[in-house]
Amino acid sequence: MIEIKVPELAESISEGTVLQWLIKVGDQVNKGESIVELETDKVNLEVTAEDSGVVTKLLKEPGDTVEVGDIIAVLDAQSEAGAPPVAQEEATVPEEKQEELVAVSQASAQSTVQELENGKRPIASPAARKLARELKIDLNAVQSSDPFGRIRPNDVKAHVEAPSAKPEVKQEKAAPVAAPKQAEANPAKPEERVKMSRRRQTIAKRLVEVQHTAAMLTTFNEVDMTAVMNLRKKRKDAFYEKHDVRLGFMSFFTKAVVAALKQFPLLNAEIQGDELIIKKYYDIGIAVAAPEGLVVPVVRDANKLNFAEIERGISELGKKARDNNLTLKELQGGTFTITNGGVFGSLMSTPILNAPQVGILGMHKIQLRPVAIDEERMENRPMMYIALSYDHRIVDGKEAVSFLAMVKDLLEDPESLLLEG
Repeated sequence: MIEIKVPELAESISEGTVLQWLIKVGDQVNKGESIVELETDKVNLEVTAEDSGVVTKLLKEPGDTVEVGDIIAVLDAQSEAGAPPVAQEEATVPEEKQEELVAVSQASAQSTVQELENGKRPIASPAARKLARELKIDLNAVQSSDPFGRIRPNDVKAHVEAPSAKPEVKQEKAAPVAAPKQAEANPAKPEERVKMSRRRQTIAKRLVEVQHTAAMLTTFNEVDMTAVMNLRKKRKDAFYEKHDVRLGFMSFFTKAVVAALKQFPLLNAEIQGDELIIKKYYDIGIAVAAPEGLVVPVVRDANKLNFAEIERGISELGKKARDNNLTLKELQGGTFTITNGGVFGSLMSTPILNAPQVGILGMHKIQLRPVAIDEERMENRPMMYIALSYDHRIVDGKEAVSFLAMVKDLLEDPESLLLEG
């Protein structure tokens, strides 16, 4: 028998959720073939078979939580596809012994059916039964959250954590209090209850943690995008013909950010205990809205890339994010993040830090606004509000404001980016 185990996922990821099986019992699986898709905190991963064989058991179900090293399936290298998993075992057992085993099996099955009919044996996943045995919990007392009544490990954990599951403490009797009644469903106000995906839970947890652990502050400025838009309009066709990628705004902002980080290195750092880790490389995270939630793939060594390489890198990472094909390596190790809410129409916002980073730049919608050119003239200019959120524990207001002002100056004189870059 060949055991399929959850492989090492990443340094910071120890568990995942079974999203879907790509095979079923009886299927022939070849070495290197994908057999299951796991959802982790950051990306979805496909686990592949390290050996060939026929699937005899699937030990986990979609929705089950699995940890690195857990056995999730069993293959038989000897069986043929479509053959019953016990066919070979029966072939090696004497005929009289087979009859005895069949009789025992039928009696056990009948007992199980009878128990289910009598409500004595609840329906539960193998992981839930194992956990219940370890915690000495009666599965009959566990309330299932599954619409089909199947008990899962999280139901067992919820039962343990519930007040009713804890040892009773004798106290004086108090007057009975009527339990609050659950509001009855109102057909005129339909609702849908949907469980949060693992990634969405992780995003929610990390965003709350950042606001509790960092001294986050945001400073704002605005950029006159006239020069960038004129340069882009003038060069975009030739740029595309030469590099086969379109010239967007993100390469300008990335170049400006890298130049400013070189002048204000504390915004390219992180805190570890009582030490500052000031990074001398520039891996810029680009926030992308993916179907399962926000992800931040990283453009590596952005300071060494030209405009075309940055645009190509961002385009490829964005497509992978939307197709849910990002690897863990592409999501790890960023030193600073850029997020563009302007593509969705945001005029101004306060971006939240992407821990452990201490700085994030927010771009917004370009909007025509009247701007004073001098004491006598007003012109409508394409203006963009930009925001810098930073960790005030290590970045002072002067540095933050100066950083943002430098980004503004570089964007309003984009040819200077060629010198800075």
